Amino acid sequence: MYSLFNGTCFSGKKVAAYIKGGPLAPHITGWVLFEDVPGGTMVCVQVTGLPPYRPAKHENDNPIGPHGFHIHELGSCEIGNPANPFQAAGQHWNPAHQPHGNHAGDFPVLFSNKGFAQMSFFTNKFKPADVVGKSVIIHESPDDYRTQPAGNSGRRLACGIIDWYWT
Repeated sequence: MYSLFNGTCFSGKKVAAYIKGGPLAPHITGWVLFEDVPGGTMVCVQVTGLPPYRPAKHENDNPIGPHGFHIHELGSCEIGNPANPFQAAGQHWNPAHQPHGNHAGDFPVLFSNKGFAQMSFFTNKFKPADVVGKSVIIHESPDDYRTQPAGNSGRRLACGIIDWYWT
């Protein structure tokens, strides 16, 4: 399997989060890596164990997947209530106090391909050192990038705390 650690995404000092599923999706594992690049940050993610896509059954229900994916303001992956885990991570990280859809912590959704997702993208909203001590959350439903304050992305399935990573 392709690994983000093989130097394809990164060549220098890294900031990373190891992602682990909670009680709603215990099989999720993966990594999010952040690298300082000219003008911003390159973000690479690789995750396994995601639940398969399931469309909403009723008009007012949310689908399962694609999965909302964000940086949250606090570096805590405390489960708390198993039916609504990871609330200790706080809200989406939003240092510039922007409306939802333009938070620094708003990322593209993750698409589950037989439980696997991998992507990389560039953001100019922060540098890796800015997110050390924050958390990364994978949500049950897609982010709509409109609903305030958090995009109606559903329950929190997995969490990882961002820290320095040395190779």
